[in-house]
Amino acid sequence: MFSCHALGPLLPVEGTLNSCAYLSIIANQVHPYIATVYPENDGVFQQDNATCHLSKIVRAWFEEHDEEFQLLPWPPNSPDLKPCENLWEHLDRHIRQKDPPPRNLHELRDALLFSWSQMPVVTFQTHIEFMTRHLDVVLAARGGYSGYEIGGHNNVTRLCN
Repeated sequence: MFSCHALGPLLPVEGTLNSCAYLSIIANQVHPYIATVYPENDGVFQQDNATCHLSKIVRAWFEEHDEEFQLLPWPPNSPDLKPCENLWEHLDRHIRQKDPPPRNLHELRDALLFSWSQMPVVTFQTHIEFMTRHLDVVLAARGGYSGYEIGGHNNVTRLCN
């Protein structure tokens, strides 16, 4: 998780992420992170429309904590609105440059955790700043295709420069 203020921990999940596992992450990892980074209760949390994010127990938890931070409503079919996708692309590039590459899941997990911990502040701040401009493009397109592709030729680096 990350914000414009700080890069939080990368939280590897083993197996399938179901509602109970997601709620545990939200309650035990995300909530304390947001409370620390946004002590004035002015943080905004963004999640997509994955099934585990929309479950009854998860929605109830967010309703109980609605005064502590804002849950950003997520438009359907909007994968290009996730700033985290840019960070995954950044991590992917770093891992693919490793020589030798990770040989198993344990090595991959360690490499991802290390690369995440070494990410410069400017990297995730740039992605967040880009999203503000990108939202304007999406709004101008009335929610339609924005021309932005994760990992494609129209990437965040070109649009931010």
